[in-house]
Amino acid sequence: MSAANPTVLTTADLAAMIPSGAKIAVPPDYSGCAMALVKHLMRRPVRDLHVVAVPQAGFQVDQLIGAGCVARVEAAAVTLGEYGLAPRFTAAIRAGTIEMWDATCPAIQSALQASEKGIPFMPHRGIIGSDLLKVRPDWLVIDNPFAERGRRDPIVLLPAIRPDFAVFHAVKADRNGNVWIGIRRELMLMAHASTETIVTVEEIVDTDFLADPALAAGTIPSIYISAIAHEPHGAAPLGITGVYPSKPEELRAYAQAARTDDGFSGWFEAHVSRERELA
Repeated sequence: MSAANPTVLTTADLAAMIPSGAKIAVPPDYSGCAMALVKHLMRRPVRDLHVVAVPQAGFQVDQLIGAGCVARVEAAAVTLGEYGLAPRFTAAIRAGTIEMWDATCPAIQSALQASEKGIPFMPHRGIIGSDLLKVRPDWLVIDNPFAERGRRDPIVLLPAIRPDFAVFHAVKADRNGNVWIGIRRELMLMAHASTETIVTVEEIVDTDFLADPALAAGTIPSIYISAIAHEPHGAAPLGITGVYPSKPEELRAYAQAARTDDGFSGWFEAHVSRERELA
């Protein structure tokens, strides 16, 4: 956690903060994915990431898997939505080259809330009777100690998820390093739960969001932000609601190309490696 006024870096330097083997929390495709930063991770390349999807993942995680950056994924789902299955994720699961830690959306959020609150676990309902308990030995079932005498009331204990880094893209930061996320509360949860939070933003504006009643409720205070990079269109080809739309032709082209190893390699060369050469 930063003390105040987080450092402003380049996106490349921001990505360089993430070491191989780190546990990173990332948002779903609709919630501000730091796609420009992800390309730097793939180029480096970083290795053995434990990716926590909050609570599901899409294009950014599929691309990181294709580039060999990921050792395990903890998620409720990995999908490209209307563009179909996540092809590199699917191939890696079939080949056994990554671990999949299955979860549910509420379970991911509850485990992050435990970290947010500084407690070791969070009791959770809704999983009892599901097959998830067979594949998550770290989730423990106990009897509710506060149940009425003579009444058995099993409940699941979820260990806290504390990512090393929360990584996302936001619309704007202010001069003090406060980051406005609007209604995307999962980003607030990620920042509270993680050891470090690094953010790319569309713009840095000369104001104080926390002094504005219209913006304060949707703002992550700078104390939770470690570093920021100014990266216009940093979520592209995904979109940012109210700022710019996604690029369906690019997303569709990736989904098609990444169905095969050779197709992904061609996409990587054209859209990741070549961009570094042109920079």
